[in-house]
Amino acid sequence: MELSITLMLALLIVPLAVALTLPFFNSSPNLREAVTLLGSIVLLICAAMFYQTIDFENPPQLILAIPLPNYPILFSPDPLGIMFSLLVSTLWPITSLYAIGYMRQHKELNQTRFYCFFALSIAVTQAIALSGNMLTLFIFYEMLTLATFPLVTHAGSKQAKQAGRLYLGILMGTSIMFLLLATIWSANIAGTLAFQADGIFPADTDPLLLNILLLLFVFGTAKAALMPFHRWLPAAMVAPVPVSALLHAVAVVKAGVFTLLKVAIYLFGIDNISLLPAADFLAYLAGFTIVAASLIALKQDNIKARLAYSTIGQLSYIILGTMLATSSSIMGSSMHIVTHAFGKITLFFCAGAILLATHKTRVSELNGIGKQIPITLCCFTLAALSTIGLPPFAGMWSKWWLVQGTIESGQLILTASLLISSLLNLIYLLEIPLRAFFFQQSTTALTFKEPLSPHLLAIGTTTLLCLLLFLTPDPVYHLINLIDKGL
Repeated sequence: MELSITLMLALLIVPLAVALTLPFFNSSPNLREAVTLLGSIVLLICAAMFYQTIDFENPPQLILAIPLPNYPILFSPDPLGIMFSLLVSTLWPITSLYAIGYMRQHKELNQTRFYCFFALSIAVTQAIALSGNMLTLFIFYEMLTLATFPLVTHAGSKQAKQAGRLYLGILMGTSIMFLLLATIWSANIAGTLAFQADGIFPADTDPLLLNILLLLFVFGTAKAALMPFHRWLPAAMVAPVPVSALLHAVAVVKAGVFTLLKVAIYLFGIDNISLLPAADFLAYLAGFTIVAASLIALKQDNIKARLAYSTIGQLSYIILGTMLATSSSIMGSSMHIVTHAFGKITLFFCAGAILLATHKTRVSELNGIGKQIPITLCCFTLAALSTIGLPPFAGMWSKWWLVQGTIESGQLILTASLLISSLLNLIYLLEIPLRAFFFQQSTTALTFKEPLSPHLLAIGTTTLLCLLLFLTPDPVYHLINLIDKGL
C-alpha cells in the first residue's frame, strides 16, 4: 500500500516539478527540453508501475485537504482513472518529442512558457484521473481550463486572444452555471460526493430531479464539446499544433468525456442512467452531433478545422455510449477514449508536419505533395483508417462495441448515426491522402522535403500504437472489464 501511495504521489508531483523547474532553464533550450523529456519518461514509468502494483479491491487513498466536513480533496483511483492516467502518461513523452521538433523548426516564441504550462496541464490531468470524489474532480477540471488557457493564446495574436476568450467563456461559464450547481445539488441530495459503483443517490430520489441533474452535468461538461457548447474547440485551433494535440488527444476533451463517464457510472449508477428519459434525449443529441459535426467537417478546407470538427463528432461517440448505459456501450465508450487519442494525435501531428514541410494549411493545396513527404502522408492515412474504425487499427474495437451497444438497446437510429458518420469520416479524412498521392500538383515548384527530425519519430510511434492496440488490446480490456465487474 505504501508503494502505491508513493507512486500515486509521483504521478501528481513529477509533472508539477517539471513545470516549476523549467523557468530556470529559459536560456538553455537543450536543458529545458531534456528536463521535459526526462520528466515525461519518469511519469510513464511511474504510471506503469502503479498499474502493476495497485489493488483495485483496496485502492490507495490520499487526502490532500478537507475544506468541508465529509467532503475531502481525495485521490483514490479506479480502473477507469488508471486507464486515463496511463493514456496521459504514454502520450506526454511522445508529444514532448514532437513539440521539440515542431517548436524549434517553426521558430515559436516563448517556448519555455509553452513547456511549463504543458507540464502543468499534464499534472492537473493526472489529478483529474486519480480523483476519488466529484469535489476533487470539479476543482481540477476547472484548473485544467486555466492551465491550458495560456497555451490556446500562445501566439499572442488578435485571433489567439479572441479564441482564448471564447475558450475561457464557454468552458468556465458552463462549468460554473451547470456543473457546479449539479455538484452542490447532488451533495445536498445524497449527502456525499464519493464515487460509488452503484451511484450515490437514494432509491427514493425524485426521478425528475435525477433527470435535471443529468442534464446539468452533461451540459456543464463543455470540454466534451457536445452541441451547442462546441464552438470553443474549432476556435482553439489557432494554437500551435502540439497544443492542438494536447486539446484533442492528451488532456482537455478527454478530461471532458472522462468526467461524464465517471458521473454516469459512479454518481448515477449505470442501472439508474438507463431508466432516465434525459439519458435518451442526450443520446439522440449526441447522435445528432456525430452526424452534424461530420457534415461540417466535409466543408472545412483548413486541415486543423476539419480535424477539429472530426473530434467533436468522435467525442459524441463516447457520450452516446455512456447515455445508452449498456455493458457493450460502456466498453465502447471507455475504449474510444484510448483509440481516438492515438488516432487523432497522429492526424494532428501529421497536419503540423505538412505545415512545416510545405507551409500549406488547406486541403485544396495538398494536390500531389505525397511523393515529397511520403512518410507523413502514409502515417496520416493509417491514422485516418483507425479513426474511421477500419481494421487492422485500434479504432475498430471501440466502434464495434459502440455499434453493438446501440443494437442491444434497440436504438437503430443511433446505429445509423454511427454508420453514417463512419462513411463521412471516410470521405473527409481520406480526401487528404488521395489528393496528396493521386492528384496532379497545382504548382510547378517541387521544393518540399521531409527531413528526419523528432516530430517524425513521434508520428511514427503513435501510428505504430494504432496498429499495436488493434493486435493487443488486452491491457485496455483488462481495465474496462474491471469497471464492468465492479458494476
